Amino acid sequence: MLTPVVRTLLLLNGLVFLGELVYPNLLISWFALWPGGLLTTTSWAEGLPHFWPWQIITYSFLHAGLLHLGLNMYALWLFGTRLEYVWRGRMFTVYYLSCVIGAALTQLTVSEIALLQGGPAYPVLGASGGVFGLLVAFGLLFPEAELMLLFLPVPIKAKWFVIGYGAVELLAGVTGTMEGIAHFAHLGGMVTGYLLLRYWRRGPPRR
Repeated sequence: MLTPVVRTLLLLNGLVFLGELVYPNLLISWFALWPGGLLTTTSWAEGLPHFWPWQIITYSFLHAGLLHLGLNMYALWLFGTRLEYVWRGRMFTVYYLSCVIGAALTQLTVSEIALLQGGPAYPVLGASGGVFGLLVAFGLLFPEAELMLLFLPVPIKAKWFVIGYGAVELLAGVTGTMEGIAHFAHLGGMVTGYLLLRYWRRGPPRR
């Protein structure tokens, strides 16, 4: 059963993806997350894509392909519906968007460091930052829940899945393996979610 906010997010992501099929360059240029370039020579004067403030949210509604969209929406449905049922809509929305923004700010910081070292400027897109925040919340609120995931044929408890996935993302981000994936954005979403839950002490009241 779909909860209201999750249903809205699924619909918006789907509609934006259809828009990408028609106007891919336009949407990615204006609404994907581009590096800030605050300390480096940027493409502003050259008229090339660059950072705008709204991108810290809008990037999460863009996806690089049908598989990217499908995996993120599956995770949003899997973890988000139960969390929204517990927290209700307003608290769930605050949490999800906070993780999206935290992931964006983390990625902007890492991108700035990369630019200073002569690295390329590239856009980041996808709902993964918010989804990883939901993953952390699910693991903390329902640590003993057993998950049967599409890519894992055996059940695994939520707490071990969260720990394992976080470790893989950290290792991949530090070593630079699995290029093309914004590992630090994922970690930023996870850390933001964890800190927000700590701020809420034991999390928002259960229903």
